[in-house]
Amino acid sequence: MIRKSTPDDIDLILRMYDHSRSVMRADGNMAQWVGYPTREDIEEDIRREVSYIIEASPQPLGTFALVPGVEPTYAYIDHGRWVTPDRPYCTLHRLAAMPGAHGIADLVFRHIKGLCDYLRVDTHHSNRPMRHILEKEGFVYCGIIYMPDGSPRDAYEWWRYDDIPADLKAYVESDILPRHEHYDAAHRPNHIRRVIARAMAQEASPITYAAAAMHDIGICEGREVHHLASGRIIRADHNLRRWFSEEEVELIAQAAEDHRASATTPPRSSLGIIIAEADRDIEPETIVRRTVEYGLSHFGFSPSQGEMSTNFSHFGFSPSQGEMSEGQRGLDREGHWQRTLDHLHEKYAEGGYIKLWMGDASPNAAPLSDLRALIHDEPRLRHLFDDLFNQLTQNNLEP
Repeated sequence: MIRKSTPDDIDLILRMYDHSRSVMRADGNMAQWVGYPTREDIEEDIRREVSYIIEASPQPLGTFALVPGVEPTYAYIDHGRWVTPDRPYCTLHRLAAMPGAHGIADLVFRHIKGLCDYLRVDTHHSNRPMRHILEKEGFVYCGIIYMPDGSPRDAYEWWRYDDIPADLKAYVESDILPRHEHYDAAHRPNHIRRVIARAMAQEASPITYAAAAMHDIGICEGREVHHLASGRIIRADHNLRRWFSEEEVELIAQAAEDHRASATTPPRSSLGIIIAEADRDIEPETIVRRTVEYGLSHFGFSPSQGEMSTNFSHFGFSPSQGEMSEGQRGLDREGHWQRTLDHLHEKYAEGGYIKLWMGDASPNAAPLSDLRALIHDEPRLRHLFDDLFNQLTQNNLEP
């Protein structure tokens, strides 16, 4: 049973917070829940009737707060954006468990997903178990928000798609998304979830959901042909005939074939336009990071004096799988900087090949304008490149 907390539960809730804090510390998360939550926080939650206890015998198992309405710290989001910023939502806060309790997150998320159509939550980047739970529960990473003290938190959101058949959702979750687990960072399940969310924000329907979920399914055959491979795989997928006619399957396949940013002609359908726009994951720092990651994974890193060689299998590729000849592999830092600069100009700057098929009405118009401003501010872009390059190489040093 899940019930609302009472003042008699305060000491018990504090014990749960102490235990969860100790679990964070044991996992290396030293920065979250420092001097927080306090007794006063619990009292305020109870006064507002947003604090809950997971009741069980012989003792309660856990606690959480579910807060409806606007969360002030979510008004500004950095390095990303909320997909539907004006939609009413509830926020999950302060999830904690008793020592020895297991499966608390499953219970809580099952409960709150039944209460709210739209959920948001944030967690410290060091809280790896929570980030894993959120991704498993279908939450989409949206960017970084900041606590009142200025400390950053990773922000996530979730939607309940009531108009999508349950068995179609189950097929996507159990069969389609797991295929993306081991691809490069730009094509992992969280990217697919973001595309689904952005596409559904434009037009919520089963065919939109399926097209967004399967638009990158052909990435298993390589980036250069993945759009064509996706179309072929979709047409051959007999499971889709459970929900869609042959004509609708063809529309889904065409949307996958037409979604690439390098396409020179518009998508053949309104569905294709929606998927192409939803796939434009345009956020300046994310774009630069992925450009650097791609360069490291495909062309390797030949360090200058004082820099160590690195292992980039973490990114889903290894330099030996790259597309350039042996003589061209092993770029040094300046080589990677020039490659990053060339790619950003070729694709994203004015006259670049990326197209927004919705024009100024596109949700990507403002982020693309911000990215172009960054590209033209070369000192700022170089500072960001160096920060990202240092992070990525230092995190992957050879032993």
